Amino acid sequence: MIRGSFPLRIASSRSRMACWSTPDPANPSGCTCQRRPHSGRKTQANEARGSTMSLRAEMLRLGIRMFLKRHRQPFDVGTWRANMHRMERWVPRPPRSTKTSVVQASHLGLHRIATPASHPGRNVLYLHGGAYVSGAPIYYRHFTWRIANVTKSTVWALEYRLAPEHPFPAALDDAVAGFLWLAGETGDPGELFVMGDSAGGGLALCLLMRLRDERKPLPAAAVAMSPWTDLALTAPSLIENAASDPMLNVHDVPEFVRCYLAGADPYNPHASPLYGDAFGLPPVLIHVGSDEILRDDAVRMADKLKQGDPRSRLEVWPRMPHVFQLFVPVLPEAHAAIAQIGEFISNLRCDTASSAPGPAKSAMRSG
Repeated sequence: MIRGSFPLRIASSRSRMACWSTPDPANPSGCTCQRRPHSGRKTQANEARGSTMSLRAEMLRLGIRMFLKRHRQPFDVGTWRANMHRMERWVPRPPRSTKTSVVQASHLGLHRIATPASHPGRNVLYLHGGAYVSGAPIYYRHFTWRIANVTKSTVWALEYRLAPEHPFPAALDDAVAGFLWLAGETGDPGELFVMGDSAGGGLALCLLMRLRDERKPLPAAAVAMSPWTDLALTAPSLIENAASDPMLNVHDVPEFVRCYLAGADPYNPHASPLYGDAFGLPPVLIHVGSDEILRDDAVRMADKLKQGDPRSRLEVWPRMPHVFQLFVPVLPEAHAAIAQIGEFISNLRCDTASSAPGPAKSAMRSG
């Protein structure tokens, strides 16, 4: 039991299967996904140690552990947000060729990011991470322009309301409103995608389920990086990877849950998409690091998503830290992961175009 009232129920690891893949930074499109049984922490640790990893990634892991995990303080929302705000100065700015602006849609703010590669009518709604209590699109300015580049789209990063001031379902309400506004504003965009990381990755999956449940239009596909999908905190990796995760402290997680749910049911699929029905959802690409405490949130969610759409994919990146894609200025593996995201969306676009019955091709789906 970690601090707080949320139990971590550990299932037998002998019966679990994980989808492990070893992406090659030199060949981001050549990743294969193998089903491999694992029998506990020792096997997973050995597998991670046996995997190749760039020297920069090794140094990054060490630095993160020393400066984040080693100097952990008791969780406080104000301190957490202040620390993130101080890091803003270190976030690289996008190239001058990138066009950025902030668009107001009712009470919502959306950061619009477009590059010379962006195609008119192709859009990505991005939902940032931050455990539902912090985060903002500006912290992603070094990343979202790269997503716009590889997906050849305009990225819209949403400023959704944060807990504890605005608990569940405020973030989801804003995500739904932002998506529907974007779908309506662009008319029939033909290609509309959703993407998110960490809590934002879980929020993206909750968005898909709620759109489907309310019979609203669905995006063509989604991408979730290190998604938080189980706010009931039943994932075995919360215990198994508590020491190996270089970034996240497992003792903070119940505090995040309390701030966001404020007493709401953690098994509600609109809060924890792991407990929802995946049928009728579009394909989803999930990335996660093998040593993350959220590893099993991703693995179990991917298993469910594949039942709904076999085009959904899981890529487990050996020993990568939480949302390692954000370290793209220094990490070769992050470049490979971003390239893979672009390929995933490109391949789906080709599938959609080849299967469309007539000249009016739309990637928008109806729930």
